[in-house]
Amino acid sequence: MNEVKNIFCIGRNYAKHAVELGNEVPEAPILFTKPTHALTYAKGEDITFPADKGEIHHELEVILHIDKPVKQGDRLDDVVSDISLGIDFTLRDVQSELKKKGQPWDRAKGFPNAAVTTERFPFPGIEACRKETFSLLKNGEVAQEGTINEMMFDFQAIIDECQQVFGLDAGDLIYTGTPEGVGPIKDGDQFEFFWGSKRIGSFIVSMK
Repeated sequence: MNEVKNIFCIGRNYAKHAVELGNEVPEAPILFTKPTHALTYAKGEDITFPADKGEIHHELEVILHIDKPVKQGDRLDDVVSDISLGIDFTLRDVQSELKKKGQPWDRAKGFPNAAVTTERFPFPGIEACRKETFSLLKNGEVAQEGTINEMMFDFQAIIDECQQVFGLDAGDLIYTGTPEGVGPIKDGDQFEFFWGSKRIGSFIVSMK
């Protein structure tokens, strides 16, 4: 397993999510990053979030794990070894203020524990992924659910864009965007991740 080097993220990659937040649907991938110290794992334990920064929203995502240096033209199956599910947590009130000022989103996206991931599992191939749903349960009820077929920019397009803009290497993670259904978290919320019918991770929200 490679040490995580970079965390790249794709914004507004599901049209219905863009619409639910009142944003324009992008014509090209929206790229941003998170610091590696924002990363934490959904292992059934408490994960701490700030209680004094306004609303924090969950955004369920499929995460690509890059396992070798990526060159222009490399294919998805040759450079992605594993995938996982995760959450891009967002300080929504902070982000809204940053947008008004035309400032970068880093303060809203890069705080400690803002990048949650389940344990990784082998990439089953693009066709198998297209047949699966992925979902996030909050307190036993489905909060978000989607398929990669709803993406505006597919895995290959995302890899091509990130390689061209940033470069990609072994140890890089790519959060590929969130389906509709994002919403606020509160202290004590219990979250569970499902790939199809298989439960692959969980955690409990601790607001401090």
